[in-house]
Amino acid sequence: MSEEALRAIALQVRNWGRWGPDDELGTLNYITPERIAAACRLATTGKVFALGIPLDRNGPQSGTRQRFNPIHTMFRDGGDAPKTPAEVRAMEGYGGSDDWIVMPLQCVTQWDSLAHIFYEGKMYNGYDAALVTSSGAAKNSIDKTTSRLAGRGVLLDVARQKGVKALEPGYAITVADLEATAAAQRVEVLPGDILLVRTGHMSRYLDRNDWKHYDLDPFPGVSVHTAPWLHARQIAAIASDNYAVEVRPSEIAGFRNPFHVIAIPNMGLTLGEIFFLEDLAADCAADGRYAFLLVAPPLPVTRGVGTPINPYALK
Repeated sequence: MSEEALRAIALQVRNWGRWGPDDELGTLNYITPERIAAACRLATTGKVFALGIPLDRNGPQSGTRQRFNPIHTMFRDGGDAPKTPAEVRAMEGYGGSDDWIVMPLQCVTQWDSLAHIFYEGKMYNGYDAALVTSSGAAKNSIDKTTSRLAGRGVLLDVARQKGVKALEPGYAITVADLEATAAAQRVEVLPGDILLVRTGHMSRYLDRNDWKHYDLDPFPGVSVHTAPWLHARQIAAIASDNYAVEVRPSEIAGFRNPFHVIAIPNMGLTLGEIFFLEDLAADCAADGRYAFLLVAPPLPVTRGVGTPINPYALK
């Protein structure tokens, strides 16, 4: 694929101005109150599937691009509990514990904001990249989406549809793959949907209980050529169980994440990465229901460009 072809797709799907010159939500505008209400009616059995991976030091980050795994420790613990009557009085009658965590906001299951990727010096809706400073994002920050990431979730289990536990590393998921999976699952992809694409890639690391090189190894993911399909179907957001949603190695030399370039600053499409989909996929295969209520709000990080999440799929 050439850089010229990449730019042609980017311009084809560009949504700048579609929801007005001040918009900072992009395709999340497709999630309307009516669609949320309809999604709520999909939760009929009370099943809840948590899609976030654990926040601990044994995680998927190897240090590339300065990302590290969460560091969790205590600043008040059982050793600080009051023991003598005088200490109990000083502590107002009881002891307790407190902790803190240090982590990049995009080191575990997470959403990318529309301020995360720039293209030709611009963010989504034409905002200048210079609006993201050391103080954070003045436009397109993740906190603008805190009430918008809930709706109809659809799992497209591409690996299962192809009869494998996991797609081969480097396999680029095509439009034909997405349509064949939806047809096999008898699920219709609708405007405003949040798509969860299962490649099975995470299962490799879960099976061996070792995240080593998860972020560095080649992995299956969506092709840049799926962008016009996602655009035409008015998809609100897309997430996957791999590291970056898209396939790696990159489909175009010189661009680490070409799908990111098309999706985030041009289409205004919110991307979710490192989603744990194994339990949800097994249940969907068992009951044949691949659509559900998905509730995945970001943390309200003021001026943030990403946020860790623990999404819920409710059936």
